[in-house]
Amino acid sequence: MERFIYEYFINPIWSRSGYNIVNTLTYAIIAIVSVYILYHKMHGRIRIDELFIRSVMCFVLFGSTLRVVTDSIDAGVMKPITPVHELVLNSHIYDYGYFTVTPGIYIVVATILLFFMIILYKLKRMDLLGYVGLALWLPHFLLILPFMKYWIFMIPVIILAALPAYLAFGFFKDRILASIVAAHSLDGAATFFAIDLFPKFTGIGYSEQHVFSGAIGVFSGSYFAFYLVKAAISFLAAWLLVKENIKDEERNYIALILIIIGFAPGLRDILRMGCGA
Repeated sequence: MERFIYEYFINPIWSRSGYNIVNTLTYAIIAIVSVYILYHKMHGRIRIDELFIRSVMCFVLFGSTLRVVTDSIDAGVMKPITPVHELVLNSHIYDYGYFTVTPGIYIVVATILLFFMIILYKLKRMDLLGYVGLALWLPHFLLILPFMKYWIFMIPVIILAALPAYLAFGFFKDRILASIVAAHSLDGAATFFAIDLFPKFTGIGYSEQHVFSGAIGVFSGSYFAFYLVKAAISFLAAWLLVKENIKDEERNYIALILIIIGFAPGLRDILRMGCGA
């Protein structure tokens, strides 16, 4: 059992080899169960509306940026250019490890989110949740900002993500549903540009570490197919949420989970590419 856990769960983290079919399915099952339990704990207590979704997304932005801090340190991109950067580098808090990469970072960010949700719920100030997320995000963004010398390459990715999102908003007339398409289009566009195009301009290469997206890229010969698949499937998912006869809060919660699944890796990838980490 110890060898099995090491081979499929621990070693992929330390060897930077990414995901395999075993840990992918395991993490997916754990995530589904956790999402189900969390919904039933929240139901009737916290209103899952557009404001709540925006607030949670601030924590996703924080988590993705936190991950890029680790990427920039691991790649040697971050330098001690200020006393703050020197302190961060010498502290080794953000070094590559179980709690600063997937899946550990999801647990860390989710724990922080739940902690502040409980506090603000008791204080009856859930309207402040998004501001807390932004306050956690900003210092981490400022850490990587001086090293974003490839920021210009983020623009075409944003355009590629915006096009399907614009079409989705025109079709659904709903910002939440359009955000599902925007999230997954960003993830697909960032993967396509970082792997297929970015190396041609900078000489910095990336590879896909997820099992299923990697298979699409290998099979098609280009990750542009992954971008198209992500945009199409997310559009279909949004359409199904419209067609299914479910309550608004349940629909919004499912939409939120879908948005997180897309935006979390998409934001990380685009910020990482901007740093060249």
